[in-house]
Amino acid sequence: MIELKSAEEIGRMGVAGQFVGELLAELKGVAGVGVNLMDIEHHARGRIKERGAESCYWDYAPSFGRGPFRNVLCLSVNDAVLHGLPHDYVLRDGDLLSIDMAVGIDGWVADSALSVIVGTPDPEDLKLVEATEVALEAGIAAARPGGRLGDVSAAIGEVARSYGYGVNGEFGGHGIGRTMHEDPHVPNSGRARRGMRLDPGLTIAIEPWFCRSTDKIKFDEDGWTIRSADGSRTAHSEHTVAITPTGPQVLTRRP
Repeated sequence: MIELKSAEEIGRMGVAGQFVGELLAELKGVAGVGVNLMDIEHHARGRIKERGAESCYWDYAPSFGRGPFRNVLCLSVNDAVLHGLPHDYVLRDGDLLSIDMAVGIDGWVADSALSVIVGTPDPEDLKLVEATEVALEAGIAAARPGGRLGDVSAAIGEVARSYGYGVNGEFGGHGIGRTMHEDPHVPNSGRARRGMRLDPGLTIAIEPWFCRSTDKIKFDEDGWTIRSADGSRTAHSEHTVAITPTGPQVLTRRP
């Protein structure tokens, strides 16, 4: 069921969104050559506890994955793109790291992700990260009241193709509000002017993610970490967005 939010409820989601945006910007600065992924995870745990927020990831147990998720971040490196389990890994020069997080504050949730290259960037990795960011902004721009969900999906897919990337249809964006994953599913490719109507009060997480040279994925044995099927590098960008009478409002903008 899709629940449209009032302006007041969107404002409360914005409180969570501001915290998520600020913490992601902080974590981007923490990530660097020689930093252990677990140091980033514990840094985030500390900040979430200080704020009195709740991680939406901790104890999350969907149909995929093996057992509940016992971390507050998804940290995905190089060919890993989604749901990467934080583990004992020291970042190396040129690594491409995607950081994804969702928290709730006073019963309202926000979700966001970014990709960062630590140390010396490969130009092809810069292009890949840029593509996800451009696609995210295109999807946001298309999320206008009176439009259709397919407008968002089509805008994302068009950017992917313009950069020469395929789009995987298994995982995409989603509704969000009182919980992290709500209806509707927001595919990263689709047909404009198709799908459900975008009414004011709809809140969605828009999250394009691309692999350099494939649209196929595979799972690690942990059941969580999703990688490109061919081992090529990946990137991921995401914001929580509210549809308002005057247009899309990004609730997780970073400072």
